[in-house]
Amino acid sequence: MEGFLDLIKGVWDQGLLGVSLSQIIVSLAILIVSLILRGVISNVFIKWLEKITSDTESELDDLLLDSLRKPISFIPLTIGLYIITIYLPLTGLLDLIATNIVKAFVVFTIFSVISNSIQPLFKILTGNTWLTSAMSIWLEKSLRILVWIIGFAVILDIFGIEIGPLIAGLGLFSVAIALGAQDLFKNLIAGMLIIGENRFQPGDRIEVLDQFHGIVETIGFRSTTIRLFNTSPMIIPNKDLSDVSVINHKQLKYRRIKWTINLIYSTDVESIINICSNIEKIINDESKGFALNPGQESFAKAIEFGASSIDLEVLCYTEAEDYTKYSDIKQRLLIEILKIVKENNSDFAFPSRSIYIESNSAQ
Repeated sequence: MEGFLDLIKGVWDQGLLGVSLSQIIVSLAILIVSLILRGVISNVFIKWLEKITSDTESELDDLLLDSLRKPISFIPLTIGLYIITIYLPLTGLLDLIATNIVKAFVVFTIFSVISNSIQPLFKILTGNTWLTSAMSIWLEKSLRILVWIIGFAVILDIFGIEIGPLIAGLGLFSVAIALGAQDLFKNLIAGMLIIGENRFQPGDRIEVLDQFHGIVETIGFRSTTIRLFNTSPMIIPNKDLSDVSVINHKQLKYRRIKWTINLIYSTDVESIINICSNIEKIINDESKGFALNPGQESFAKAIEFGASSIDLEVLCYTEAEDYTKYSDIKQRLLIEILKIVKENNSDFAFPSRSIYIESNSAQ
């Protein structure tokens, strides 16, 4: 029996790679405790910081605090890993690997803090005259990618992997990728031009004649997502959008209403004058939602004799509001015109043709 107990004790002490099972269990306990304390300590620390930031008027510190919640929670775990490396009797290569893992975790935490701090900074800057929302999103993504590239390079350096030879070794591979990714670079450059020229921003309603009409959702590195009015998304490569004429309805100064009204030929001159005059009073009344365009006067005029009607042209403008309000204004104007025409003893003409049959008096 004693031999069996000695065997168990020997296995227990031998453990794994020179680390006894008791030390492994203690290390696992330290790791579990650090994972538990990760939530507790980070919440206490965050609440303490919230007390400090609540006394300030700046919005930046509140945004930074929200973005740093996750990186801060890595700190107890990093400390736990560090304690484990000190506690375990590691030597040689194992000690080096364990130490490098802790260093890599510290680097990861630091670069997580830096990466997560970028978004709130750009939120504050967005809205400046030179920095649009789309430009802010692009710069934010680019900086975050750059931060993580640097962080990855630092971690590789910690493990003794030299970056220079690695990049040189990828030279031919990079050339092959570049040749196969020409469309990607074209789309990337096109996206930069779209944002730089401020053609449109997320939320704008844009139209390419005879192709699509919808709301811009995102402008990505490769493509732009348009939400069509049937609610389906349309994903378009940036280079296709940069090569066509795009109408940006969000940048409208005014919305135009241009109608042709067909009156019956029996309408007398006085009625035509009254109809035009009454319509002009309405379309020049800003309280009814119409706008006075300095570049073009609003009017209602008789313009020509049609095949079966006297044609009036109505031209007016509304403020560049959303499409629903614009439609409401058009509806009210249409109803007012109906009333005006009826009140002046006229009516609307429709295409018609008179046929005269010539009687033959010859016997």
